[in-house]
Amino acid sequence: MNHLATIFRCTILVFFLQYLLTTFDHRFIPLGELTVEPASPVLLGSSLTIYCSIQKFQHLNEWFDILLELNGETVNKWNRVNQTTMTFTVPSVRRPKSTALCKLKTDRWPQVVGELQIQAGLPPDRPKNIICLTTRSSEAVNCSWSKGQQTHITTYYNVTISRSNWTQVHSDVIQDSGEVSIGKGLLDVNTTYMLTITGYNQLGESAQSDPFPFCLQDIVIPETPKITRVEFERDSTAVMLLWKTAEFSEDLRPYIRLRTHNETWLDAEGVGIHQNLTEVENIRPLTEYEFQLKTCMITLFVKHIYTTSCTNRTNTSEMCVCSRWSSSEWKTSPGKGPSQQLDVWRTFSGTGTNGRKEVTVLWKPLPAEAYSGELQLYKISWTTEQNQEVSCSPAVLQCSLQLSAEVQALNISAVTSCGMSPPVKLSLRLSGVTAPALGDLTSAGNDDTILVSWSQLENKQQSELLYYVIEWISQPDARLQWKKLDKDLQNTSITGLTVGVRYKVYLYAVTTGGVSNPSSRLVYSNEKKPVSGPSVSVLVHVERRMQIQWDELPLEERRGFITHYTIYFHTLGSSSTEAKVSVPESGQRKMWLDCPGGTLVLQMTASNSAGEGPPGKRISSQPATSPDLVIVLVFIITVFIAIIANLMCCSCVRKRIKQSCMSWGPSWLVENMPKLGHSKAIQLLKLESEPLYTSIQYDPPLSPITVISQDESDQVYPMIQIDVSQTESGGPTAGEPSVGSDTWPPFDSQQNHCSYKPQNATLAHQEGLKNSSTNADGLIGQSNIVEDFIDFPAGLSCDFHREPVCAEGSKENVLGDRVIQERRLFEEEEESALNTVETRTTNTMETLDVSGIALNGGYFPQVTFPVSKH
Repeated sequence: MNHLATIFRCTILVFFLQYLLTTFDHRFIPLGELTVEPASPVLLGSSLTIYCSIQKFQHLNEWFDILLELNGETVNKWNRVNQTTMTFTVPSVRRPKSTALCKLKTDRWPQVVGELQIQAGLPPDRPKNIICLTTRSSEAVNCSWSKGQQTHITTYYNVTISRSNWTQVHSDVIQDSGEVSIGKGLLDVNTTYMLTITGYNQLGESAQSDPFPFCLQDIVIPETPKITRVEFERDSTAVMLLWKTAEFSEDLRPYIRLRTHNETWLDAEGVGIHQNLTEVENIRPLTEYEFQLKTCMITLFVKHIYTTSCTNRTNTSEMCVCSRWSSSEWKTSPGKGPSQQLDVWRTFSGTGTNGRKEVTVLWKPLPAEAYSGELQLYKISWTTEQNQEVSCSPAVLQCSLQLSAEVQALNISAVTSCGMSPPVKLSLRLSGVTAPALGDLTSAGNDDTILVSWSQLENKQQSELLYYVIEWISQPDARLQWKKLDKDLQNTSITGLTVGVRYKVYLYAVTTGGVSNPSSRLVYSNEKKPVSGPSVSVLVHVERRMQIQWDELPLEERRGFITHYTIYFHTLGSSSTEAKVSVPESGQRKMWLDCPGGTLVLQMTASNSAGEGPPGKRISSQPATSPDLVIVLVFIITVFIAIIANLMCCSCVRKRIKQSCMSWGPSWLVENMPKLGHSKAIQLLKLESEPLYTSIQYDPPLSPITVISQDESDQVYPMIQIDVSQTESGGPTAGEPSVGSDTWPPFDSQQNHCSYKPQNATLAHQEGLKNSSTNADGLIGQSNIVEDFIDFPAGLSCDFHREPVCAEGSKENVLGDRVIQERRLFEEEEESALNTVETRTTNTMETLDVSGIALNGGYFPQVTFPVSKH
């Protein structure tokens, strides 16, 4: 598919090129001719008429549309003569050579009828400034003249030489030239001749020139010299020309002219070194020059035809006869090496390793006109036990060195492709002399310039002053600038400063004994308002008096020398006028301030000569409490805490507090609740397993049983009656329990939740438990225990299967301290005997129906009372 597309494109291109070639051939086949009146050449600026006629077309009886182009521009002024001929009028011919092209308009493309070249020109001017010269060795006399304006067509000059009686001696025709040579054999030495010239061409003839009279001995000039060698010396700023001539040259004086790139000739003042050797100064480096030289001699023969004033001599009355200019010599001057020393300076950065001093050498770049070629490097050299040197890149203007203490001077040079600058010596030694004191530094009217002045140097060491160096360093960025000053100066200007930036100015005096200690001043070229205000803080604030402190503004935010600060303050929420206090800048940034009472709002501004800056951060402060009152409050609180701490150390006080908490607070506050996490039943339920026959599952241990008297029981355990409603089966009431029955009387159907489920048993089972306990390793046995059943208070119930929620009718259930203490004493003993008791209790509970039993409380300890004999 791609090949077919390529073939198709090539076919289209071939047909298109064939069409273009066919059209091109038809276009440039002449169909007629062009004629012009007047005939060429024509006078420049004159009008002419061009005829265009069609002669080679198929249908000559048709009317043709013809146009004419002259130098690419269509001629609009035309006239139709007949069907095949038209005339075109050109009002003015402005070019020496023009092209006229006649075209026939067709449907496809304009076709060329004919083409004609038209020549235009001017008649010659009258020849002027005729001069004829010859030399002693020449065989001909060379005459030249000024032709005037250019004619643009072939012009002939008729040269005629006649004697003074107008007898013609020689005639010659010269074509398009302004010079002619006449052999000396045709002329007599002492005869005066007249030379006339006439010019002519197809457009006209010039007037005859004025006759030029000459005698052969009056037109002799020195021989034309020849430059034999051109040499550049003194770093290409001077050129030496060596020349020669065919005649004795002792009386000849050379004159030289030069130019570059066909520019105007410049006459150069030549200095004769010796015979035939001339020096020309002020030559630019790396420039191609064209040199010409001529020789002149002083003549007293004023009537000499070719005499000129010796303009480069002091005596202007002298006239010189000079030779023609020699043929040109071209020479390119070499590069110019730097001839002046660098301006150098140094700064010390401290002491480096091994006690060596760190020195930074600074230099100014050489001006571009001081050298030519390429700057290659800067060379720093010094002498200790041997010569050492360091090369620095040409792109930098400083170089850091570590030098030993014995090095007292450095030599710095710039190296270019055309040479090296003379080395300059930089002293590293301190003279101990103090530099002149700097005067007032004032602005020069510009924002970037200041004027610096200083007094005369007092040199007590009688060392010679070499020069001054002035430094200025911007702060805080510490950018160093400097310049070297002449020793006779006592003032200078510093330019390129930035408004609102502080500078520190140093002045050094460099003498033959070393460098002096500097004198310095701080200065702004022009000040601006501060950028911000100081941050203020309150140190002490008492009623109607406060001590404040503020921070110093950063240097870049001052933008001038701070003259004073202004403190603004007012009472918070007050509509009174804001008060202000002005504080002069004295370096101390702390003060006491008298102020109104209450909470104060204050802020601060800084001012310089340019004005007051914006305020700083606003803060608020309220007066502090009196220190005497604070001390009293702290003392009272400390005494109270000490008393409470002492009381807490007394056991009786702790007991009273505990009893008060028990009587005032809820019952659960002092109860020792069992921990459900210790229940074996719960653990087995979580593990979903049955107890082994050898394992003994038991509830929390029973509390110890204590025998108390009837009087004590009335105080500790008041008699509580339990009203139990009759069950559906008609069982006995709570007041008439059946001791021998195997089932527990049913409780009220209203039950509350209780998390603890005690092992409930009938009285008979309790008696059995008593007997078993009596025989259980003497744990509870050996005691004369008469047990009785503890009645549940009326309205107090607990559901063994739900969480404990006590009913509203519950009464006080508080155990005495004695029972609680004794219970704690027997808990450890119960743990050891619990296995035996738990086994029998479990067997007894298997026959009990406790689904309806409920307790209105948490845990009730097992307590027995003596049974009265009835």
